[in-house]
Amino acid sequence: MSHAAGSSSARSAHWWQRAWVRYGALSTLLALSGLVILALVREQTGTQGFLVGLGLAVLPVPLLIAAFRWLDRVEPGPWRNLLFAFAWGACAAALIAIVANSFATRWIATATADPAGADTLGATVVAPVVEESAKAAAVLLLFLFRRRDFTGILDGVVIAGVTATGFAFTENILYLGTAFGADQLTGGSGIPSVTAATFFVRIVMSPFAHPLFTVLTGIGFGISALSTERQRVRRVLLPLSGLLLAMGMHALWNGSSALGEFGFLAVYAAFMVPVFGVLTWLVVWTRQRELHTVRAELPAYVIAGWLTPVEPYALGLMRARRIARQYARRHGGKEAARAVAEYQAFATSLAVLRHRGRLGRARGDFVQREGELLRELWHRRAAARPALEYAARATAPPPPVMVWHPGPGAPAYGHVPGPALGHGYGSGPAYRQGHGYEYGYSGNPYLG
Repeated sequence: MSHAAGSSSARSAHWWQRAWVRYGALSTLLALSGLVILALVREQTGTQGFLVGLGLAVLPVPLLIAAFRWLDRVEPGPWRNLLFAFAWGACAAALIAIVANSFATRWIATATADPAGADTLGATVVAPVVEESAKAAAVLLLFLFRRRDFTGILDGVVIAGVTATGFAFTENILYLGTAFGADQLTGGSGIPSVTAATFFVRIVMSPFAHPLFTVLTGIGFGISALSTERQRVRRVLLPLSGLLLAMGMHALWNGSSALGEFGFLAVYAAFMVPVFGVLTWLVVWTRQRELHTVRAELPAYVIAGWLTPVEPYALGLMRARRIARQYARRHGGKEAARAVAEYQAFATSLAVLRHRGRLGRARGDFVQREGELLRELWHRRAAARPALEYAARATAPPPPVMVWHPGPGAPAYGHVPGPALGHGYGSGPAYRQGHGYEYGYSGNPYLG
């Protein structure tokens, strides 16, 4: 009896650890934040301004989400993580930023009796610290509670970028709605209007600004995820370093507006664009490294009989992965295509897991996780294997062609004896050996 009572009390003591409790609490928090931020933005812009701002602010969102999802095609994370990240950025982080920025700016203005200086200090110091910290909270939560989905740099980049996209969406509604209200008062319209100028700066020129800042935080978390559990100092310092870099870049961006039009353009051209290019190269290179890891690690499972010989090649090439999904859709419909996509994602996770284990960076649940991933692959093999075999044939390099050089006295023209060599890619040793895988808040639109 006492043992049963003790077990019951232990279960009741840990009720908060149940998934539905945490999901419910988080959903409630985000919903309340969304309602409050909606009321605040509507109060500042008016209903008409809010609707105009909403219609304009939503334009870059699908493009940005699609771009981050494209980066995550090798090992795509669950949609629920991206949905949480976007909702956190648009609701919770935006609410924290509006409340904290307004409070800090008013306090500085009261303490210094210099409202203009308080606005400048709030934009260049307070806003970067508050906003980047609020956005980083989403990355931290997923890093802590969705650790299996957070395995490297790309995961950090995607989560941080989607969070910042949500934040920028809400902020753009506020800026564009306020600009529209100003035009209503002054009679401005067309290209010379404040709304058009704000739209050009925030939506056309710099839709990537907030994602660019927060991606630095995501890279810090991503590198930390690659560290071993014993490297505790590194696991803490790397995310903090990324956060500080994000704050610094954000401060530079906001501060450039004080330098005038040409100062802003100089910072944009000399700093923002090059950094954007470097980060784009980094994430694309990281994705290629993941594909290389797939080709290098999966042959071990071919030996063990879990995978067929062509799969490491077909899973390690983006074109082959796409062809496999298309083949599955043509011959099996959406369900088959989904099974192939899931097979590819699980296989990539398996390769990354084995790579971490081989480097001594695996977590304590390595064996359990490996078994789970292998079972997921086994359940989908019926749909995936024919598609991957077809993709391997379709993307295989052509076999080498022997060139006959006639010797002295040989006829210059005529039939060359011997078997024809260029007849296809799908059979024979040329196909099997040719892949190399056999075990080998101001009204300033410039501010972020």
